[in-house]
Amino acid sequence: MTRVLVLSWEYPPIVEGGLARHVAKLCENLVAQGAEVHVLTRGVRTASEIRRGVHVHRVAEPGKPRDMEAFLAWIDHMNTDLVRAAEELPGTFDLVHGHDWLVATGADRLARRFDCPLVMTIHATEHGRHQGWVDKHPQTYIHAAERWIARRADRVITCSHYMRGHVAEIYGLEEEQLAVIPNGVDPDDLIPVDDLTTLRAKFAAPDEQLLLLSGRLVYEKGFQHALEALAGPDGAIAAVGRLRFVIAGSGTHEAELKAQAKALGLLEHGTFLGWIGDDALHSLYRICDLCVIPSLYEPFGLVALEAMASGCPCIVADTGGLREVVPHDVGLRFKGGDAKHLGVMIERMLTDAPLRDRLVAEASEHVLRFDWAEIARDTSALYDELLARATV
Repeated sequence: MTRVLVLSWEYPPIVEGGLARHVAKLCENLVAQGAEVHVLTRGVRTASEIRRGVHVHRVAEPGKPRDMEAFLAWIDHMNTDLVRAAEELPGTFDLVHGHDWLVATGADRLARRFDCPLVMTIHATEHGRHQGWVDKHPQTYIHAAERWIARRADRVITCSHYMRGHVAEIYGLEEEQLAVIPNGVDPDDLIPVDDLTTLRAKFAAPDEQLLLLSGRLVYEKGFQHALEALAGPDGAIAAVGRLRFVIAGSGTHEAELKAQAKALGLLEHGTFLGWIGDDALHSLYRICDLCVIPSLYEPFGLVALEAMASGCPCIVADTGGLREVVPHDVGLRFKGGDAKHLGVMIERMLTDAPLRDRLVAEASEHVLRFDWAEIARDTSALYDELLARATV
């Protein structure tokens, strides 16, 4: 039985974004296929438990600071605590698997301690998040950390072919050093928890259509272009009529987006919900007529995958991993950053019922390709390859 040590700075019920859900589903499916998986992560208190077969070890960490310098120091302290916690675990490990730069130093130290291969999954890059502007602190620091751990790892996993090429280029790696293993979706997890009729009535009248924007409210997610696409005499609201929107999420760009919505006269047409839990988001997928993912940078596109699995049609930016998650036959794509083009696509989707129905039907089949059991099998095969090489 392969004994794997996984490091992640978030793990349910602590969820900062899609990474927590990815790590949890991957680990649970690795266990189902016979691996012994231990996860090192943070918590509000130090504790160990078994969650769905996964041994989860949490180290108590104070609340995440907002100041960036304090945050970087906080990350260093967390990694030190993760290493100490691992040193107290019985036995050794066959392989260490870290997720993103936030656990890079801990993953490196523990792979050396256990004299075993190191796998790193790079879910996103600082270079991509900032459109290549990594010449100033703290972007320079984070970019350097990502580059170091990518080059240090025995194998790097990316979630899309787009990301494989991107990571290889900016970190100077051969593409053969990187494996593409996508994120997945489990339709059984996408269960609505609310009375959907009552929930929808909170945001739209029966004769109104409802558009969903969901994700971290940061610049690279492109929500500013979606607001622009909705507004004005030539915008989607004017073209479609009886259209409302809901924005689910929080982040550093939230105040600017609210100010933009106010300036565009959009506040009477929609609602900013702030951060919501997964259960509430799964309900929103079911009540909305359209989900828009307007990202400027997107390594994969988990929101699009979940929306399609829930029967909600999608319009996505023609960029990054979204091209792989939402091919033309399962959703509409627009020119990333082009608000006018997005507005045209929104009008087309919401006024063409046969098109919308066809895309929903095609998407329901397409999402079956992103099966967590298959993703875990591919990951196990990568582990086996590295372990076989280590014993030669």
